[in-house]
Amino acid sequence: MERRYQLIVLLVAALIYLGCVISPPGLMDDVDAVQAQIAANMLTSGDWITARLNGVAYLEKSPLIYWSMAASFALFGIHDWAARLPLALSVIFLCWLTARFARWAFDELTGLYAGLILSTCIGLWLFTRIQIPDAMLTATIALALWAFLRAMEGEHRWAYVMWAAMATGLLLKGLIAMVFPVGAILLWLTLTSNWPHWRLLAPTAGLAI
Repeated sequence: MERRYQLIVLLVAALIYLGCVISPPGLMDDVDAVQAQIAANMLTSGDWITARLNGVAYLEKSPLIYWSMAASFALFGIHDWAARLPLALSVIFLCWLTARFARWAFDELTGLYAGLILSTCIGLWLFTRIQIPDAMLTATIALALWAFLRAMEGEHRWAYVMWAAMATGLLLKGLIAMVFPVGAILLWLTLTSNWPHWRLLAPTAGLAI
Protein backbone atom coordinates (compact mmCIF):
# COMPACT_ATOMS: atom_id res chain seq x y z
CA MET A 1 0.00 0.00 0.00
CA GLU A 2 3.09 2.21 -0.01
CA ARG A 3 2.15 5.51 -1.68
CA ARG A 4 -1.00 3.98 -3.15
CA TYR A 5 -3.10 5.83 -0.60
CA GLN A 6 -1.81 9.14 -1.98
CA LEU A 7 -2.94 8.26 -5.50
CA ILE A 8 -6.37 7.20 -4.26
CA VAL A 9 -6.86 10.45 -2.36
CA LEU A 10 -5.67 12.52 -5.33
CA LEU A 11 -7.97 10.66 -7.71
CA VAL A 12 -11.07 11.02 -5.53
CA ALA A 13 -10.39 14.70 -4.80
CA ALA A 14 -9.68 15.44 -8.47
CA LEU A 15 -12.89 13.74 -9.61
CA ILE A 16 -14.94 15.77 -7.15
CA TYR A 17 -13.35 19.20 -7.36
CA LEU A 18 -12.23 19.33 -10.98
CA GLY A 19 -15.70 18.14 -11.91
CA CYS A 20 -17.16 21.06 -9.95
CA VAL A 21 -15.03 23.51 -11.93
CA ILE A 22 -17.12 22.97 -15.06
CA SER A 23 -20.48 22.49 -13.34
CA PRO A 24 -23.15 25.18 -13.02
CA PRO A 25 -23.95 27.71 -11.73
CA GLY A 26 -21.63 30.21 -13.35
CA LEU A 27 -19.80 32.84 -11.37
CA MET A 28 -22.29 34.57 -9.10
CA ASP A 29 -22.60 38.30 -8.48
CA ASP A 30 -20.67 40.20 -5.84
CA VAL A 31 -17.67 38.17 -4.63
CA ASP A 32 -17.29 35.77 -7.57
CA ALA A 33 -17.78 38.29 -10.34
CA VAL A 34 -15.66 40.95 -8.63
CA GLN A 35 -12.73 38.59 -8.06
CA ALA A 36 -12.82 37.30 -11.62
CA GLN A 37 -13.18 40.77 -13.14
CA ILE A 38 -10.21 42.09 -11.17
CA ALA A 39 -8.10 39.13 -12.34
CA ALA A 40 -9.20 39.71 -15.94
CA ASN A 41 -8.29 43.40 -15.62
CA MET A 42 -4.81 42.46 -14.39
CA LEU A 43 -4.31 40.23 -17.41
CA THR A 44 -5.60 42.65 -20.03
CA SER A 45 -3.92 45.76 -18.57
CA GLY A 46 -0.60 44.10 -17.74
CA ASP A 47 -0.68 45.71 -14.28
CA TRP A 48 -0.34 42.82 -11.82
CA ILE A 49 0.53 45.10 -8.90
CA THR A 50 -2.61 47.16 -8.27
CA ALA A 51 -5.98 45.43 -8.27
CA ARG A 52 -8.56 47.57 -10.08
CA LEU A 53 -12.31 47.34 -10.58
CA ASN A 54 -13.96 49.67 -13.10
CA GLY A 55 -10.74 51.66 -13.18
CA VAL A 56 -10.71 52.24 -9.40
CA ALA A 57 -8.00 50.76 -7.17
CA TYR A 58 -9.47 47.84 -5.17
CA LEU A 59 -7.19 47.29 -2.20
CA GLU A 60 -9.55 45.57 0.23
CA LYS A 61 -8.16 42.08 -0.36
CA SER A 62 -4.74 40.41 -0.53
CA PRO A 63 -3.54 39.89 -4.11
CA LEU A 64 -2.67 36.20 -4.45
CA ILE A 65 -6.22 35.08 -5.27
CA TYR A 66 -6.25 37.59 -8.15
CA TRP A 67 -2.82 36.54 -9.36
CA SER A 68 -3.78 32.87 -9.40
CA MET A 69 -6.94 33.53 -11.43
CA ALA A 70 -5.11 35.88 -13.80
CA ALA A 71 -2.47 33.20 -14.39
CA SER A 72 -5.23 30.67 -15.11
CA PHE A 73 -6.84 33.13 -17.54
CA ALA A 74 -3.50 33.59 -19.28
CA LEU A 75 -3.15 29.84 -19.76
CA PHE A 76 -6.73 28.85 -20.60
CA GLY A 77 -8.57 32.01 -21.55
CA ILE A 78 -11.10 34.07 -19.61
CA HIS A 79 -13.78 31.55 -18.63
CA ASP A 80 -15.78 30.79 -15.52
CA TRP A 81 -14.08 27.42 -15.11
CA ALA A 82 -10.62 28.96 -15.50
CA ALA A 83 -11.40 31.36 -12.64
CA ARG A 84 -12.38 28.43 -10.43
CA LEU A 85 -9.45 26.20 -11.36
CA PRO A 86 -6.81 27.59 -8.91
CA LEU A 87 -9.19 27.13 -5.97
CA ALA A 88 -10.02 23.58 -7.05
CA LEU A 89 -6.33 22.68 -7.37
CA SER A 90 -5.67 24.16 -3.92
CA VAL A 91 -8.42 21.99 -2.40
CA ILE A 92 -7.00 18.88 -4.07
CA PHE A 93 -3.60 19.78 -2.61
CA LEU A 94 -5.22 20.25 0.82
CA CYS A 95 -6.75 16.76 0.67
CA TRP A 96 -3.42 15.24 -0.33
CA LEU A 97 -1.61 17.24 2.35
CA THR A 98 -4.05 16.01 4.99
CA ALA A 99 -3.41 12.43 3.94
CA ARG A 100 0.34 12.93 4.11
CA PHE A 101 0.13 14.67 7.49
CA ALA A 102 -2.00 11.85 8.94
CA ARG A 103 0.27 9.20 7.48
CA TRP A 104 3.31 10.88 9.01
CA ALA A 105 1.60 11.18 12.40
CA PHE A 106 0.00 7.71 12.43
CA ASP A 107 0.08 5.25 9.51
CA GLU A 108 -0.89 4.84 5.86
CA LEU A 109 -4.42 3.61 6.53
CA THR A 110 -5.10 6.63 8.72
CA GLY A 111 -3.70 8.85 6.00
CA LEU A 112 -6.04 7.27 3.46
CA TYR A 113 -9.07 7.72 5.68
CA ALA A 114 -8.17 11.31 6.55
CA GLY A 115 -7.69 12.27 2.91
CA LEU A 116 -10.91 10.60 1.76
CA ILE A 117 -12.96 12.09 4.60
CA LEU A 118 -11.77 15.60 3.78
CA SER A 119 -12.24 15.02 0.03
CA THR A 120 -15.91 14.16 0.59
CA CYS A 121 -16.58 16.85 3.21
CA ILE A 122 -19.65 18.89 2.25
CA GLY A 123 -18.31 21.98 4.00
CA LEU A 124 -15.13 21.98 1.93
CA TRP A 125 -17.17 21.44 -1.23
CA LEU A 126 -19.36 24.45 -0.42
CA PHE A 127 -16.30 26.63 0.02
CA THR A 128 -15.25 25.85 -3.55
CA ARG A 129 -18.53 27.10 -4.97
CA ILE A 130 -17.65 30.73 -4.21
CA GLN A 131 -14.43 32.52 -5.05
CA ILE A 132 -13.05 33.15 -1.57
CA PRO A 133 -9.54 32.03 -0.55
CA ASP A 134 -10.49 30.36 2.74
CA ALA A 135 -9.82 26.82 1.49
CA MET A 136 -6.47 27.99 0.11
CA LEU A 137 -5.72 29.59 3.48
CA THR A 138 -6.53 26.32 5.24
CA ALA A 139 -3.93 24.57 3.07
CA THR A 140 -1.23 27.11 3.97
CA ILE A 141 -2.02 26.84 7.70
CA ALA A 142 -2.03 23.03 7.62
CA LEU A 143 1.30 23.01 5.78
CA ALA A 144 2.80 25.54 8.21
CA LEU A 145 1.79 23.45 11.24
CA TRP A 146 3.08 20.20 9.75
CA ALA A 147 6.34 21.90 8.78
CA PHE A 148 6.62 23.26 12.33
CA LEU A 149 6.38 19.78 13.82
CA ARG A 150 8.92 18.44 11.33
CA ALA A 151 11.31 21.30 12.12
CA MET A 152 10.97 20.65 15.84
CA GLU A 153 12.15 17.09 15.19
CA GLY A 154 15.38 18.47 13.79
CA GLU A 155 14.52 18.42 10.08
CA HIS A 156 15.84 21.92 9.53
CA ARG A 157 14.73 22.40 5.93
CA TRP A 158 11.12 22.31 7.14
CA ALA A 159 11.63 25.67 8.87
CA TYR A 160 11.83 27.19 5.38
CA VAL A 161 8.60 25.44 4.42
CA MET A 162 6.84 26.74 7.54
CA TRP A 163 7.76 30.36 6.90
CA ALA A 164 7.02 30.08 3.17
CA ALA A 165 3.57 28.64 3.93
CA MET A 166 2.75 31.49 6.29
CA ALA A 167 4.04 34.06 3.79
CA THR A 168 1.78 32.54 1.13
CA GLY A 169 -1.13 32.78 3.53
CA LEU A 170 -0.36 36.45 4.11
CA LEU A 171 -0.69 37.06 0.37
CA LEU A 172 -4.02 35.23 0.42
CA LYS A 173 -5.81 36.59 3.47
CA GLY A 174 -3.62 39.00 5.41
CA LEU A 175 -2.44 38.73 9.00
CA ILE A 176 -4.94 36.04 9.95
CA ALA A 177 -2.65 33.62 8.09
CA MET A 178 -0.01 34.29 10.76
CA VAL A 179 -2.30 34.54 13.79
CA PHE A 180 -3.66 30.98 13.66
CA PRO A 181 -0.42 29.04 13.10
CA VAL A 182 1.69 31.26 15.38
CA GLY A 183 -0.96 31.02 18.10
CA ALA A 184 -1.02 27.22 17.83
CA ILE A 185 2.78 27.08 17.83
CA LEU A 186 3.05 29.25 20.95
CA LEU A 187 0.45 27.12 22.72
CA TRP A 188 2.27 23.91 21.76
CA LEU A 189 5.64 25.25 22.94
CA THR A 190 4.06 26.28 26.25
CA LEU A 191 2.15 23.06 26.93
CA THR A 192 5.08 20.82 26.01
CA SER A 193 7.72 22.99 27.72
CA ASN A 194 9.72 23.08 24.48
CA TRP A 195 10.56 26.78 24.55
CA PRO A 196 14.34 26.06 24.65
CA HIS A 197 14.01 24.54 21.16
CA TRP A 198 12.33 27.51 19.47
CA ARG A 199 15.60 28.27 17.68
CA LEU A 200 14.96 25.23 15.48
CA LEU A 201 12.35 27.37 13.71
CA ALA A 202 14.94 29.87 12.47
CA PRO A 203 15.66 29.31 8.76
CA THR A 204 19.39 29.45 9.59
CA ALA A 205 19.15 26.79 12.32
CA GLY A 206 20.60 24.09 10.10
CA LEU A 207 23.73 26.14 9.36
CA ALA A 208 24.93 25.63 12.88
CA ILE A 209 24.81 21.84 12.62
